[in-house]
This record gives sequence, C-alpha cells and structure tokens, in this order.
Amino acid sequence: MIGDVVATVTGWIQNFGLLSESWRVGIVVFALVFGTAAVAYVASHIIVALERKFSKTNNLWDDALLHAARKPVVAFVWLQGVYWAAEVAHRYSAAEIFTANDAVLRMGFVFVLVWAVLRLIKEGEGILVSPLKMQKPMDYTTVNAVSKLSRAVVIITAVLTVMQSLGYSMSGVLAFGGIGGIAVGFAAKDLLANFFGGFIIHLDRPFKVGDWVRSPDRNIEGTVEHIGWRLTTVRTFDKRPLYVPNAVFTTIAVENPSRMTNRRISETIGIRYADVTQMATIVADIKVMLKQHEDIDSDQTLIVNFLQFNASSLDIMVYTFTKTVEWVRFHEVKQDVLLKISEIIEGYGAEVAFPTRTLHLPDSIRLAEAERVESRDHNNEASSKTSSAQSEQRQTAGDIEESGDSE
Repeated sequence: MIGDVVATVTGWIQNFGLLSESWRVGIVVFALVFGTAAVAYVASHIIVALERKFSKTNNLWDDALLHAARKPVVAFVWLQGVYWAAEVAHRYSAAEIFTANDAVLRMGFVFVLVWAVLRLIKEGEGILVSPLKMQKPMDYTTVNAVSKLSRAVVIITAVLTVMQSLGYSMSGVLAFGGIGGIAVGFAAKDLLANFFGGFIIHLDRPFKVGDWVRSPDRNIEGTVEHIGWRLTTVRTFDKRPLYVPNAVFTTIAVENPSRMTNRRISETIGIRYADVTQMATIVADIKVMLKQHEDIDSDQTLIVNFLQFNASSLDIMVYTFTKTVEWVRFHEVKQDVLLKISEIIEGYGAEVAFPTRTLHLPDSIRLAEAERVESRDHNNEASSKTSSAQSEQRQTAGDIEESGDSE
C-alpha cells in the first residue's frame, strides 16, 4: 500500500509540468506533512469522543484502552506521514539521511507499540488499586511490582526486536550478554543483592506502602513511602526520609505494627498496706469495669489480680487490650481506664501507694533516747527558773533605786 501511494505521488510529480521539479517535490512533501497533521488531529478528536462515550459505561477497561492508545495513535499517524514524505524526497535527493527511512520506520513502529503497551499497563495499575474504581482494590505493593516487571519485560523485548531488525545476531548478543552479565555480577553484587531483596519484599510482602515498620536489629522505624527495586523509602516520625537498601531487609527482623489487631494496656498499680482488707473488692470492681468498658476488647486476654507484696505497696496487675489500634485513640482509652481505676480505689477509702519507709528502733535505744529527752527537759526547766529569779532580782533593785531618787 505504501509503495502504491509513493508511486502515485511520484507519477504526479513527473507528469505535472506547470512548475519545476523541485517546486513540485516541495509541494508534495508539504501536502503530505499537512495531511498528516490533519489526520492526526481528526484521529485524536475521534478517540476523545469515543472516550467520552465509553466513560458512561460500567466497563473500565475500554476507557483505559482508549486513553492509553490516544497519543500512540497520533504518533503512529505522524510516523507514517513523515515516512511517506521522506520516501518522496528520497527519490529526488541524494542525501544520505534518507537511506535510513525503512530502519527508522521499523524502530518507530516498535516504539509506538511499546509506548501504547506501557501506557496500558499504567492505566491498569491505576484501576486495580483505586478504591473508587474497584470494589475490592488490590494491594498497591503487589500491583506495583507486577507493573514494574511487566514494563521491564516489554522494554527488553522491544530492545531485542529493534536490534534484530537492525541486523544484529541475537545469538551473539545473548552470548555477549551472558559473559558481560558475569562481569557485571561481580562488579555490582551489592546492586544485584538489593534488586533481589526488592524482589523478595514484593514476593513475601512483609510490609507495603503506608505501613508502619520498625526493626529491633537496626535503628529503622517509620512509615513506608516507596518500595523500589534498589531502595525502600521510610519516612521517620520526625518527618525525615530514611533510604534503606533492600538487601538489608533480607538479614534483619522487621516488625509491622500496622498489622496489629489490638493495643495492649499493661500496668502495675499499688495501694497502701493499710488497705489490704479492701484488696479483693477493688480487684473485682476493676475487672468488672474493664469487661463493661466499650473500648476494651473483652474477647482478648483480660487479667486483674493481686500481684505481689512490694516494698511499700500491694501491687495489682492490670493486663488488657483495647479495640482500637490507632495511637492517639489508644492513649485516650488508656487515660480513661486509669482514671476509672483511681475512682474505684478512692471509692473504698483506699489510696494509691507511693514510696514510704518506716524505721524501727530497738527498745534500749528508745529508752536511752527517752532519758536524754527527759534530762534535756529538766535542764531547760532549771535554766528557766534561774532566769526568772535573776529577772525578779533586777526588778527589785530597780524599784529600790527609783524609791531613793524620789526621796
């Protein structure tokens, strides 16, 4: 078909004698380019109109297919039109650049096809993870991993196809790739370790984007933002990005608190030894309160027991789980539970214990201390009497002196 079109155009150029040959060639090339632009414009608007029409249906994949194909179709129209114009120019020009028309057409066709497939993969990824488009959206990490793998397969296949079309032997390319792969493997073993680490993360899925993770082996804690083939980005709680090589996750233990089912309240509360008679009723009331609390999961382990005789308190163990796993809400529930426990303790006239110390002295030390205090009190009394007598004497002497002065 392309040959027929080019032959028709060439015949017109040769048989039309109104203008010079160079002008006729220029007019034909301009007409082909202009026609290509017009066809591309019409094709784009047709696909947009189809998108609007099919957007009213419940099928999401036809919308994805049309949206993915719109720009590649326009690119294909331009590729074909420019190829025809170049073929026409090649027949009347000795420029070396036009000899590559066929190779450029083949590579351009592969490029357009690969572009369309990559856009379709991206559109499919957006549909599968969107809660607005899917009743049960798939896990983003899994879909992202499959999407990356699919794009890699498409790109590698396209590269091999282009090389084959350019005349390169695939057996030689693959043999060179095998030898080069060994050399690259030794030179980039850390990079390959990170690549396979990322593959294991996508395969085992110990965490996904948005999960809160931490490691007891390393100083790693935060929210996962991105899982790449070489690095995983973790946003720490002080809002700093932490870039962790994927190979690290194959050698350390990783905890995923985001997948917890409940949060735990584990407290030890002490009351005074003077309130030992109220211990049984206090423990019973605390247990009843926890079972009736709307934010406590009574289906989980719930323990309230007199734990031990401590140094200055009688300890009660409170062990239970909240329904919420949200950090802020958990602390609100815990605060409410502790305040209610305090009210129960105060309701029986008891008190929460605090560290105290009682000093017991032997009887002999206490008797000696009593005698010392008694002796001190006696001396103070005698000293007081002496001071009173001296004061009276001074008062009497003063009265006598006043009497003599008056005479």
